[in-house]
Amino acid sequence: MVTVPSAYTAALCAGAVVWLCAAGGPGARRRRLLFAEGAALHAGAATLRRWFARPASRFRPEWLCLAAGAGLALLGESPLPLLAGAAAVPLVGRRLRARARAGERDRRGDAVIDLCATIAAELRAGSQPAQALRFAARATGALGDDEPAVAAAARFGGDVPGALRGAAGTAGAEGLAGLGACWQVAVDGGAGLAAGLDRLEAALRERREERERLRAQLSGAWATVVLLALLPVAGLAMGAALGADPLRVLLHTPAGLACLVVGGALEAAGLWWAGRIVRAGAEP
Repeated sequence: MVTVPSAYTAALCAGAVVWLCAAGGPGARRRRLLFAEGAALHAGAATLRRWFARPASRFRPEWLCLAAGAGLALLGESPLPLLAGAAAVPLVGRRLRARARAGERDRRGDAVIDLCATIAAELRAGSQPAQALRFAARATGALGDDEPAVAAAARFGGDVPGALRGAAGTAGAEGLAGLGACWQVAVDGGAGLAAGLDRLEAALRERREERERLRAQLSGAWATVVLLALLPVAGLAMGAALGADPLRVLLHTPAGLACLVVGGALEAAGLWWAGRIVRAGAEP
């Protein structure tokens, strides 16, 4: 019979073996060869290291739908909520990813505005256009993955307007096309680049403020959509508080199942239609 101290000792030894195999450094290979199960332990330890090193990438908010469905399945003693939660995971994930892309697009647009302002400030400080562009690109990060191509074109006398127009194809970076046009006019016609960038910056800021005002006006409509989504949940909570046991009626009776299917379809259609109307109004 294994005693408790012996079990603790065995667990401690196993943990030490895993740590030794997982640790890096010059002696890592010798440590892995020292143990007979070194390869398997090292693979498992490497997986654990990756798991704990990236805590943000493990959790995705859309999986809360599955957790909520599992909770309702336990309360209602039916697998239907669990299936509904599993079906909602990809839909909610797609919506969250679209929101993340919209946020990234807004941040890139703000970076383009800062890029124009920084280039204009550097030109007034006496910098050459190519030098000002390279400095502003490094300072703001507005060019993203296209920064090396644009910087190379500016450094070696390449087609800077063409490189900027190519970088403008990224969502949120459309203002770079205007920067390319200002650069082309300044090179071909001898016009002041700083003055053109000031006008471009003002136009981009006005467009951003208009978009923000429109979003503020539509916040009430989005609140109505959220309220419509929460009304069925509130009804179920009220029914449960009154002792009606709505989950049993909805999940275990033919009439309840019919009401659940019809009501769920109408709720989904209403939310889709209301969201479509609000999104159409949000387009500039």
